[in-house]
Amino acid sequence: MKLNVYLAGQIHDDWRSEIRTKAEEMNLPLDFFAPMENHDRSDNIGEEILGEQPNAIAKDDAASSMNNLRTRILMQKADVVIALFGENYKQWNTAMDAATAMTLGKPVILIRPANLHHPAKELAEKAQVVVETKEQALQALAYVFETE
Repeated sequence: MKLNVYLAGQIHDDWRSEIRTKAEEMNLPLDFFAPMENHDRSDNIGEEILGEQPNAIAKDDAASSMNNLRTRILMQKADVVIALFGENYKQWNTAMDAATAMTLGKPVILIRPANLHHPAKELAEKAQVVVETKEQALQALAYVFETE
């Protein structure tokens, strides 16, 4: 058995690479999906497809529609969603993606540092598992594959 894992959250650092590398080291049978990790491409995709937009708001709206299409398609393919709440960036996309996954009936592993307990408490209550580290999230997935 192999699991499809959607990695939801901010795209400003390489946390997804860390998870992919660690999962490979652990020999976990996982395929990963994610939002566009190239921030410039993510911000500009609307204009790349639809052409130049008249202002910054229209540019953001065009990019958002393309990014939301990508997220919806890939998240629907996921067997499980890992949503990372980091400490350095606003976490609106993480919250939105986690809520979307829950609405789609996807199991969610929420990675949330202790200091974000209060602002993420409602999402945490609906997640299947809440952990504080990326390693713990992978250990939870490793447990799925244990036979004894």
